[in-house]
Amino acid sequence: MKSPASASWKAPLKFRMPTAENLIPIRLDIEVDGQRYKDAFTWNPYDPDSEVVMFAKRTVKDLKLSPGFLPQIVQSIQSQLATFRSYEGQDMYVGDKIIPIKLDLQVNHIVIRDQFLWDLNNFDSDPEEFARTLCKDLGIEDPEVEPAIAFAIREQLYEIAIQNVTTARENRISKKGRRAAEHFTPRFLCCFLLIWSEIGGIFFLIRMACKASGAALDLMKLFSFGSSVVRYAPCKSHAE
Repeated sequence: MKSPASASWKAPLKFRMPTAENLIPIRLDIEVDGQRYKDAFTWNPYDPDSEVVMFAKRTVKDLKLSPGFLPQIVQSIQSQLATFRSYEGQDMYVGDKIIPIKLDLQVNHIVIRDQFLWDLNNFDSDPEEFARTLCKDLGIEDPEVEPAIAFAIREQLYEIAIQNVTTARENRISKKGRRAAEHFTPRFLCCFLLIWSEIGGIFFLIRMACKASGAALDLMKLFSFGSSVVRYAPCKSHAE
């Protein structure tokens, strides 16, 4: 896997796969008239929609699937592409993020179990190259293993990218809420003061309108007599 110095992104980015190529994972699991077709592959979301139809026709022909699979394959791929495109243009918060990637795969008679760290800020990363290197290091020659590893990595990165969009949205809402609170300056704060007077042991219940800036009043100075218990119960605020 390419490992150039990765940037540390503090500000949100626009949504995309955190890899060199913006390929997205597509899963198909379709059953028609008792016949089942399962597949997993990556797709360039910027390819024309006509490519989806051509792919579906070629797949049905090559695998000798019934004609009913054609519209199902087209619909499933287009639906997953539409989901990806719905996030485009939205902010995606990354920050300093090293995340664990887990592999637990069985391809034919080969089982792959591994765990490693992935830098989400490295937009030059290449899951396909990583898969090639891993298969070479492990001496795996089955041609189906390499794309399965790359797909598993991309699928996890895609899920995390979507989560990062949600994080950016929540941060934006939180900042708006804080700004709104900063601009709200109540002029008066209504409160009740429950005073226990040492003179005669009498409770005084007084409803007062105090300036918000001076809500924390020195009640001992406010009243000429001493008091032993003061309960402060805010009621509500009145804006200007």
